[in-house]
Amino acid sequence: MRLSGRGASSKPAAGPVLLRRELVVFLPAVALAGLWFGLEGLLLLGLTALLVAWMTRPLPPPALTPEAARDPVTGLPLRAEAEAIMESYLTEAMVTERRTACIVVGFDAPELLLRQMPRSSFEDVMQRSAERLSGMLRDSDRLAWLEEARFAVMLRPSPALDQEALIQLSAKLQTAFETPISLGSHAVQPTCHIGFCRMDLAPSAGGSALIRAACTAASEAARNGHSAIRSYSRAIQDAAKRRSELEREVIGALENGQIRAFFQPQLSTDTGAISGLQAIPRWLHRKRGMLTENDILSAVKAADLETRFAEVMLLQALSALRDFDSADVDYGPVSLPLCTGLLRNPKLVDRLKWEFDRFEIGAQRICLIVHQDALAQHDDATIADNLARIDALGCRIELAMGCDGPISAPMIRRAKAHRLCIHRAFIARIDQDPEQQRIVAAIIALSEGLGVQTVGDGTKSLGEHALLGQLGCNLVQGPAVAPPIPLEELGDWSRQHRTKLDATPRIDSSGRI
Repeated sequence: MRLSGRGASSKPAAGPVLLRRELVVFLPAVALAGLWFGLEGLLLLGLTALLVAWMTRPLPPPALTPEAARDPVTGLPLRAEAEAIMESYLTEAMVTERRTACIVVGFDAPELLLRQMPRSSFEDVMQRSAERLSGMLRDSDRLAWLEEARFAVMLRPSPALDQEALIQLSAKLQTAFETPISLGSHAVQPTCHIGFCRMDLAPSAGGSALIRAACTAASEAARNGHSAIRSYSRAIQDAAKRRSELEREVIGALENGQIRAFFQPQLSTDTGAISGLQAIPRWLHRKRGMLTENDILSAVKAADLETRFAEVMLLQALSALRDFDSADVDYGPVSLPLCTGLLRNPKLVDRLKWEFDRFEIGAQRICLIVHQDALAQHDDATIADNLARIDALGCRIELAMGCDGPISAPMIRRAKAHRLCIHRAFIARIDQDPEQQRIVAAIIALSEGLGVQTVGDGTKSLGEHALLGQLGCNLVQGPAVAPPIPLEELGDWSRQHRTKLDATPRIDSSGRI
């Protein structure tokens, strides 16, 4: 096919050497050589002509290869090029008997960061983060951009790249990454999770396998909270495989009743009486037994079923409240988490009204738990409108703190919160740690000033329980009170708890027992 127009080649087309027009000029010389020098001269000149023709032949133009794709924000190579780089480093490592590795650095909760700021600001954070990571690497190391808001670091082979060196390098990368970034009049402090894999630990050969292994380690780090670091191992790979199987099974489990709401009692620190319940999911898996909330939520999120999961839990909570009415018992309101997806649904309140009417349950008997991350939106009028309408409907709202805070009075007001759930991270060892005591005392004082109750979540010891009561926390829940209890066993536990309360000596206002 001949090119035409701009960019077409002016060189003769490539073709068989013997049919080239340039050979015509040699024909008279070949004839004279045969006449003057005989057959030997004819052969010698003919071979010379062929050699010249072959050496000066027009070569076909090289195939045009498009420039490797780059991330438009950071300018870094993407996964395909990263895998090729990692493959070349593996080859070099085997030839030189050195070691290489891959480190994957990922933003913690990138979707939350994106909701907290405009897209342009988030892209600035991405670019600045890439620059900081690059500044911590050797000139021979390479950095690439992966999907899911992650960077891949491909390390050039070196003789001293052992496990300890990778841990230290990961810590340095994390420190550089988590330095606050100034964005105009305010600063943002991103956090990151990190996973790495040495070449000798990769599950299979090849650059792509090494990067996938590092990504698996990074995912395990992300599951363990902000700023976690994990090294790839076979145990992590097996756990990832099990989670993948759960992701495929979770939709069936939701629809056929394998995932059920258990109920964790919430006790008043003033009276010790049951003042509420929290619906906690449990999965009665046919092979693995009882799976906990962490396993369920991980599978639900990976399968993009958070909204359906919230709907199933709401229906089970309303059904339990109807059973309580039939048994003429009152355990207080039932609280259950409300995912961000439902909060963004403009028809959420209409659906709640319909379900309350269908079950003949008052809205005030449900307490919807809203995580503080859901309020960290840059601009989401739907969430604000739904919270106001939920409050007007009569539902209670509980604002759940994150493990790293911070919480503020404007956030509590914006949530229309009736209760504030204090995260387990602030309660742990509060009976032994004065710093924890000061933090929780400040949280409780803020809540009291706003007329909001407080719930101490995850209380694990009697010491924590007692000190929370002394500091003024209204409700406690956790292992020190009771584990999540199946609906059919809740009545027995309640009667036993009432018996213990009745047997407890009480002190009246005069100080007499």
